[in-house]
Amino acid sequence: MAERLVGKQAPDFTMETAAGNGQDFGKVSLSDYKGKWLVLFFYPLDFTFVCPTEITALSEAYADFQKLNTEVLGVSTDSIHSHRAWINTPVDSNGLGKLNFPLASDLTKKVARDYGVLIEEEGIALRGLFIISPEGELKYQVVNHNDVGRSVEETFRVLEALQSGGLCPMNWKKGDKHLVAK
Repeated sequence: MAERLVGKQAPDFTMETAAGNGQDFGKVSLSDYKGKWLVLFFYPLDFTFVCPTEITALSEAYADFQKLNTEVLGVSTDSIHSHRAWINTPVDSNGLGKLNFPLASDLTKKVARDYGVLIEEEGIALRGLFIISPEGELKYQVVNHNDVGRSVEETFRVLEALQSGGLCPMNWKKGDKHLVAK
């Protein structure tokens, strides 16, 4: 049985990154996001078919995430060099084009394992998406089969619900009333 992560401190990490500009490399740690919300998402591999639809959609929505004091970080078990090559590949050739956030390299597979999304026998991650609070608490996780992409709209809905500070019923959207505990 997998260990529960939601409601606990998010597993710490430090990974190398390829910047969304397709040129620079860097390093990122969970502590870099202290004081901000973080949407941390895992995807299986660079140069695949469903992944670019998700990554580019999240990049296009990045300004809206910023308005919610939220950063975005993508992670796969590919190298930073593969990430950079994919960013520099034109979209019409199954590339990503420039991104508004970095892609991190989990070559050791430790971070994917710590977050419970590693497919050990394949050495790749499932489509896991995690929302981490400014205090480092893991507030939300969803893990999909690799054949199915995630929803940016649902990510925003859940993020806004978490940030609202109230009890949010099913399909709650920003502006809806909270439930009142009796």
